[in-house]
Amino acid sequence: MANWLFKSEPNCFSFADLEAKPDRTTGWDGVRNFQARNMLRDAVEVGDRVLFYHSNANPPAIAGIAEVVRAGHADPTAFEPDAQHYDPKSDPEKPTWFQVSIRAVKPIDPPLGLPELRTVSALSGMELLRKGSRLSIQPVSDAEWDAVVALAAKSKTKS
Repeated sequence: MANWLFKSEPNCFSFADLEAKPDRTTGWDGVRNFQARNMLRDAVEVGDRVLFYHSNANPPAIAGIAEVVRAGHADPTAFEPDAQHYDPKSDPEKPTWFQVSIRAVKPIDPPLGLPELRTVSALSGMELLRKGSRLSIQPVSDAEWDAVVALAAKSKTKS
């Protein structure tokens, strides 16, 4: 089992939106970066854990925990001309773009803001906190996962 951080802008798709989906599950579509696509296609597996991160928020924050329930498969939005992420060059017989399906496990309430994450020494090597890190799919080590979960539990007891 691996751990991941998936980024989404909350005004496009938030953790609350995921929780509102049937079975609290959705395909993680619209990824149009080859490095992130490769992770979705080749590395993310059923049972992997996901930190759901709200980017372009004030502050950006980890808002929930999800799990992967379906491994990499063709992203159907690449083939839909009316879809925001349509790619006319993508071929259903040999797809360019992939997605996985995730299910909401639980919200992190209050969300763990980026400024707070930066203060945790156990997260100093986390990809999310590296200057210039922009990938929408990122690996998270077991130690980083444990630190985030512990921080969330501590934050919850404070509120």
